[in-house]
Amino acid sequence: MPFTSHYNSPLGGLTLASDGEALVGLWFDGQKHFPNSLSADHSTTALPVFQETCRWLNVYFSGQIPDFTPKLNPQGTPFRKAVWNLLLEIPYGKTTTYGELAKRLARTRNVATISAQAVGGAVGHNPVSLIVPCHRVIGTDGSLVGYAGGLDRKQWLLQLEAATIAASSNQGSSQKQIQP
Repeated sequence: MPFTSHYNSPLGGLTLASDGEALVGLWFDGQKHFPNSLSADHSTTALPVFQETCRWLNVYFSGQIPDFTPKLNPQGTPFRKAVWNLLLEIPYGKTTTYGELAKRLARTRNVATISAQAVGGAVGHNPVSLIVPCHRVIGTDGSLVGYAGGLDRKQWLLQLEAATIAASSNQGSSQKQIQP
């Protein structure tokens, strides 16, 4: 049975979900795909991973860069997990494009190409918003597209991070990896 908790952010309520050990979900209340992996049979409780996640959110929403990552265990296909790991590598305050992520994933899989649309589908179904920073992915032309939490939130988050709304291929060091 999954466990849940709630966090009041400057952008509205967030629902946190855990398997008891790690964070498996973090969604804006009512967002698209909210929460497709959370069963109706769940219990609201206090867990160490929720305390750590709330601490991460407090640091993040204060405009600072968190120097730690709660233990993560989002559920998805190996393809989606590979995309989510690439999201973890996008540095704070930077953006990248769906196409650039597709190229990077193709290189790591030693294939000629991977569809940017397929990557976009995986990004859009990221179950751990904010910590796995899908809001840092923009359109090839620099436009704000495809955020399940809403484009107004995406813009706010990028402004919080002082991100330039231009494609960036900067790769930072990975935080934590999502296991395949």
